Order: sequence, then structure tokens, then C-alpha cells
Amino acid sequence: MISNSGGVLNGDGHHLPLRVYYEDTDFSGIVYHANYLRFFERGRTEFIRALGVDQMALHREEGIAFAVRSIRVDFLRPALMDDIIEVQTKAGLVRGPSLNLSQTIRRGEEVLTTAEVLVVCIKGGRPQRLPEVLRKVLASWKGEA
Repeated sequence: MISNSGGVLNGDGHHLPLRVYYEDTDFSGIVYHANYLRFFERGRTEFIRALGVDQMALHREEGIAFAVRSIRVDFLRPALMDDIIEVQTKAGLVRGPSLNLSQTIRRGEEVLTTAEVLVVCIKGGRPQRLPEVLRKVLASWKGEA
């Protein structure tokens, strides 16, 4: 298990606790729907960081970046101001330039929102095979190495 200020990585995925702030909500204290995308982005970023991959170094040294190709979100229950929520991120299929991820936002045991995300590696605006360093750590983490 890897633990740091960016959450916990274990065999069940990456878990990032977050507090819902006033700025995340609408006038009624319920999280505005677009902010769930921000929470999911933070979860994906911290997941990659917990795997030991430096996204800034990949961009600076190799010109590689990651972009969301598609995302399907199901809003099940609202998160509220001051809630402590957890973003869980699990890696799925890796194929060429793409990585599938499943993400869940919970309040305790209660599932609030889920997302299926397809992330694509790009270089110079074009799809680029996922970097070997990321492929290796994902395979090792998923028990495929």
C-alpha cells in the first residue's frame, strides 16, 4: 500500500479523500454537476502520481500529455457542502494509446457518482502509445507483470 497526502493506493485502486467546499456547490449546498468532473480529474492525477509516474516530466522531456477521449457519468445521489467524499480510481484495459478507468465517488459506503473514462496519450496533437514506464507500473499494480 502506498500512502501520501494524495490518497492511498492499494489492490482495490486509488482512494482520494476530499472535502466538499462552498465553492463546489450551487445555491442550495448541493455539489454542482460539473464539479464532479473536477473531483474525478483529481482522482486520476493522484492515481498516476501514486504509481510513481511524473506527468510533468513526461510532458517536459517527451512532449507527452493525457486527454480525456470520453467520459460517461452517472449521478446517483448528491454530495453536499462539508461532506467528506472519496474518489476511487481503478485502471482497466490498456490498448495502444488508451487507458480505460473506472471511478466512483462515495460518501462513506454510499455511492454518489460513477464514471467510465477513456484517457488517450497524445504527443504533438496525435495519439501516442502509452509510455512504457506507465505500462509497466500499471501491469505490476494489476498483477500482470
